[in-house]
Amino acid sequence: MTGTQRTVLAVAVLGSFVAFLDSTVATVALPAISDELGGGLTTQQWVVDAYLITLGALILVAGSVSDAFGRTLVLRIGLWGFGVASIAIAAAPTAEVLIIARAVQGAAGAFLVPSSLALITAHFRGPAQARAIGLWTAMTTTAMIAGPVIGGVFVDTASWRWAFLINVVPIAVTLVLLARGDFRDTRAPDAAIDVLGAVLCTLGLAGIVFALIEQPNLGAASPAIWIPGGLGVVLFTAFVLRQRRVRAPILPLDLFRARIFTAGNVATFFVYAALSLNGFVVVVYLQQEVGFPATLAGLASLPVTVLMILLSSRFGAWSGRVGPRWFMTLGPAVMGIGALLLLTVGEPFSYPWQMLPSMLLMGLGLSATVAPLTAAVLGAVSTERSGIASAVNNAVARIAGLMAVAVLAAIVGGALDATGFHRAAIATAALLFAGAITSLLGIRNPQPVERA
Repeated sequence: MTGTQRTVLAVAVLGSFVAFLDSTVATVALPAISDELGGGLTTQQWVVDAYLITLGALILVAGSVSDAFGRTLVLRIGLWGFGVASIAIAAAPTAEVLIIARAVQGAAGAFLVPSSLALITAHFRGPAQARAIGLWTAMTTTAMIAGPVIGGVFVDTASWRWAFLINVVPIAVTLVLLARGDFRDTRAPDAAIDVLGAVLCTLGLAGIVFALIEQPNLGAASPAIWIPGGLGVVLFTAFVLRQRRVRAPILPLDLFRARIFTAGNVATFFVYAALSLNGFVVVVYLQQEVGFPATLAGLASLPVTVLMILLSSRFGAWSGRVGPRWFMTLGPAVMGIGALLLLTVGEPFSYPWQMLPSMLLMGLGLSATVAPLTAAVLGAVSTERSGIASAVNNAVARIAGLMAVAVLAAIVGGALDATGFHRAAIATAALLFAGAITSLLGIRNPQPVERA
């Protein structure tokens, strides 16, 4: 690599690192946040979903914004926004202020990952580009591993507030590198940004999620539920209809004419909804009911990530030779069996016997699913549209997690005790089996000539 390429790679890794790190740090800190600021399960849901609403809605428009204003400028704005929001979260005096700051953080985070990857593709070519993306993937995966542990250490030894301030250091380093680096940046003068579409999508999702989270507290008949819920449905429907006629849609509906693309995204929705639901309830249950410190609760799902690192590339290579269908079918099915093993969790609690087998099966199944799923979705569209296809698939995954956490109270019955934990395990398994069935019926392997 040249000196400029090393700097580009460092900027891309650090810029994305904070977004991946924060998503796992926040989950570990949820019990401590609700203990200090109040609100119980509802506050915990909003801390997660406020971030996902803006992240899921705006990640679709990030590509066109980068094209219009330049990758480095958009990345710099995203870093400043993410840093300021992190400080606001750490200083939040109330749950309401924290939730608003999390929404701002999600909006900033929506521009970090796409801009970081765009920098790599602009400065690397051929095998060097593949190697750079591989290094980027390895480092951002490390952030996902480190997040629960680092966050747990801060929660246990200092305060949950410090867990959000750890973003400031990598952000500051990245901004310095951006200022000193000599980066190529291009702007497309004819790039169009569907601002109205982004607003409709964000407000629509917010109204729907508000109704789902607050319904157990206020009741379905309350005007405070059905008015924002109904308005959210109308706005999101208007967003979808607008995408059919706007010149530069942020959600190109014609992509869904490809059967495999549609099936892959439906499977993505089921699988990532299950992952978000499972990740939320395991960390919170271990702290609130079992009495684990935050650090140990963060380490509980470490086997899943380790298996992902060890096995994902192997399953991806096997899928490339034989096709993704059976990997996408058996992977979620194995994860579903792992989720059902969580029904053994009870008193007295034993992590090695009651939870570790589930984590191992979840890690094995997820390793078999992710790379084939990505390959199937991107392989269903032309190469020149792979960027927007990837953005759509990423947004589907985020919105799936958003919806799963929004209906959590209804799934667990209002309290995340042993009974609620078992109900969440059954719901997780049902979502994963639905993903397996979708893949079995909707995914087709390419013919040998196509694979070659």
